[in-house]
Amino acid sequence: MHDTSLSLPDINNTVSIPKKKSSFLANFMAFSGPGTLVAVGYMDPGNWITSIQGGALYGYLLLSVILISSLIAMLLQAMCVKLGIVTGMDLAQATKSRVSKPVARVLWFTTELAIMATEIAEIIGSAVALNLLFDIPLLLGVLITIADVFLLLLLTKFGFRKIESFVFVLIMTIFAIFAYEVALAQPDLAQAMSGFIPQKSIFTANVTGYDSALLIALGIVGATVMPHNLYLHSSIVQTRKYNRNSNKDLQRAVKYATIDSNLQLGFSFIINCLLLLLGASLFFGKDPDQFGRFVQLYDALQQPDIVGPIASGTLATLFAVALLASGQNATITGTLSGQIVMEGFLNIKLPMWLRRLITRSIAVLPVVASIIIWGDRGDVVESLLIYSQVFLSLALPISMIPLIAITSKKEIMGEFVNAKSTTALGWLLVSILTLLNLQLIYETLSGVL
Repeated sequence: MHDTSLSLPDINNTVSIPKKKSSFLANFMAFSGPGTLVAVGYMDPGNWITSIQGGALYGYLLLSVILISSLIAMLLQAMCVKLGIVTGMDLAQATKSRVSKPVARVLWFTTELAIMATEIAEIIGSAVALNLLFDIPLLLGVLITIADVFLLLLLTKFGFRKIESFVFVLIMTIFAIFAYEVALAQPDLAQAMSGFIPQKSIFTANVTGYDSALLIALGIVGATVMPHNLYLHSSIVQTRKYNRNSNKDLQRAVKYATIDSNLQLGFSFIINCLLLLLGASLFFGKDPDQFGRFVQLYDALQQPDIVGPIASGTLATLFAVALLASGQNATITGTLSGQIVMEGFLNIKLPMWLRRLITRSIAVLPVVASIIIWGDRGDVVESLLIYSQVFLSLALPISMIPLIAITSKKEIMGEFVNAKSTTALGWLLVSILTLLNLQLIYETLSGVL
């Protein structure tokens, strides 16, 4: 029987690791995997739109924003690694142990809404991809996404390693497609490298009638660190069979799990850069109406005057395949995150299939409603994606605050406590991100988006 006090008890402490004196490569391979599932949240359909639009409207200017956002993500996910391995609790469990029941319920409800907001983006991405690839009506495509619960259930039968491997294959598919498309697009590499240096024009550049550079930058920052990823990572790092009572084993687990996290987030950083490079190479300086939505991007990739006569059909199809892979990836991590926050905050345990079915069914409702009201129009449905990202930006600091507070307490973390400089940087980031997210929300409510 599993210890039900554990985070994700069915998979906790199930993946074997090599002996202490094994090689760096053997240890690295054994601890690699959780970072892959976390990296999925950094390349979902919401990131696609902001990165490609940023490149299309402002060239290589916002590459620096992607870089800074990725560094912030690495810092926060490293804290999640330490929290999970050292305390044996995920972020939901650790937060609940230090707040009252009413506060725990509020935090759970907010996090559940954030997970559902993430689900909306994945539903839209998958449904649009099915429409582009197979001409399946959006409403039917949305309903089909409910059935993907069986995908995760099938994978869990073969062990957690199989889930990690499946997600890795999908990520590599996305990477290969966009690397190929960017290579064909032939970006200006010299200008691209200069884009990694922050410029003042980020705060002033504005294409009349479209989102300002600052607004898109806020969208990139606000959607980069997904709230559910903090709960997910603090749990799945505990799947490895390290000695929970040995400081040396904890040190080894933290070391290699952090390396895994940073490498995978570095990989997602590359993919997001590729998205922006694609937008800049193909669309910068052209009619902005061609790239506002997924469908428009797909249509633009079929136009010979934009991508050339040979690559046009291939690029469009590969784009849709990558979009479908992105939606399926996030489906898996969203299910696990939902289970973690429900069990951690409320100690309510549901079968995974039921948990998955409830979350996805609720998330489907606003998408189905928009299709019924406005018809089978991709532009209306995809507008929901923008609003889902706005809500995620609001929910993010609510998850960051307990993470930084708990990992900064020596009585909890012992020798693994955050350095004072790390804690100070963490609180500074919370303040900045909160202000930026509030600005994004204000601009959205003011009708700028």
